[in-house]
Amino acid sequence: MPTKTIIATENAPAAIGTYSQAVKVDNTVYMSGQIPLVPATMEMVTESFEAQAVQVFENLKAVAEAAGGSMSDLVKVTILLTDLANFATVNEVMARYFEQPYPARAAYAVKALPKDADIEVEAVMVVA
Repeated sequence: MPTKTIIATENAPAAIGTYSQAVKVDNTVYMSGQIPLVPATMEMVTESFEAQAVQVFENLKAVAEAAGGSMSDLVKVTILLTDLANFATVNEVMARYFEQPYPARAAYAVKALPKDADIEVEAVMVVA
């Protein structure tokens, strides 16, 4: 029987719905989508798309660390964008958080995201 553990940290935004920040099953961690909320205030970052993307990856980093891993342990990243014109900026921001070998990735354009965010990112991580 697999072991299921709920991951929660104050260093990432609290769940604002019926979900957990992450769920660890054995050595695989399924991380819920993160939007650019500042954990301490639960307010959205709005000054620029780049600032939103940085906050999203900082939130993912906090969840990864709470689950016993790091960004280098992410194996799959899914990016949701309200405007694909921001894709180059996502690549620039991701380069600050990942080194080769990079995780697998998919990116989608969507009509809207929670709290009118411009970006949401979810991930799957494998830890030892």
